[in-house]
Amino acid sequence: MRCVALVVLLLAGARLARAQEIRVTLLGTGSPVPSAVRMGPSILVGAGAETLVFDAGRGASVRLRQAGVPFGRVTAVFLTHLHSDHVVGLPDLWLTGWLLSHRASPLELWGPPGTRELATHLEAAFRFDREIRVADDAAPAAGGHLVAHEIRPGFVYDRNGVRVTAIEVDHSPVKPAYGYRIDYAGHSVVLSGDTRYSPGLVRAATGVDLLVHEVAATFQSPDSARREILRVWHHTNPREAGDAFRQAHPKLAVYSHIVTALPDSALVRMTRATYSGPLVVGADLMQFRVGETVTARRVGPDSAQSVVVLH
Repeated sequence: MRCVALVVLLLAGARLARAQEIRVTLLGTGSPVPSAVRMGPSILVGAGAETLVFDAGRGASVRLRQAGVPFGRVTAVFLTHLHSDHVVGLPDLWLTGWLLSHRASPLELWGPPGTRELATHLEAAFRFDREIRVADDAAPAAGGHLVAHEIRPGFVYDRNGVRVTAIEVDHSPVKPAYGYRIDYAGHSVVLSGDTRYSPGLVRAATGVDLLVHEVAATFQSPDSARREILRVWHHTNPREAGDAFRQAHPKLAVYSHIVTALPDSALVRMTRATYSGPLVVGADLMQFRVGETVTARRVGPDSAQSVVVLH
């Protein structure tokens, strides 16, 4: 009987530990360049009863479905800034999610100034579709609406024990642009959004369990150097990202929104000039479970064959 009781206690403890984890899934790790391998920037964060999407780039809804997450489970969407590659997948996430889940309440958005205007114009642009879905598909009318919250740096969301903090970052001339910190059950994750090396982001990320940071790098070839340097000027190069990782000292550092065609090995080599800690070059449908430890795996249809390499 004692053995049975011990097993029951161990299983209960394991379930509690899983319930207190933060699950971070990279839905899209790419750039504005269309790619079937790396979809547009989007990150899914699950914590307790909350399922949050940060940015909705190209293909976010496809990856969400591949990850096995029902559209109706999404409780909020956060935008880092309003560049098209970060929001072009929003209408699909909103409207397809409504159609398939029969969501009966508006989809809520949090983002910088301009988010409310974006929501208003999206509703206007898709007015015909919204009306026909209600009339012909019996979709709940309320689910065809967006509710936008324009935010400033600081705490912006506090529900079911999940707290989200907006961090102003330097993506000049785009102002403001935000990164986000998510805290739940004593665990913490920071998502950089689009940014140059940003001391404020480093301060907010110091000591976190997981730091997901963008990265951009050029080939530096004579023919493409000027064009590529201009393209990545508003981003963080691997050496600078390594500085941020070294100073913040997360349990695990991860690259996402990868603005380069360089191979992963080159990104790692360039980062190692300034950072020697645990590092993962992210890929679509890579998931990180943040608890007492941070673990990484692939989810989705090909997960059985996938191995996550920590450098």
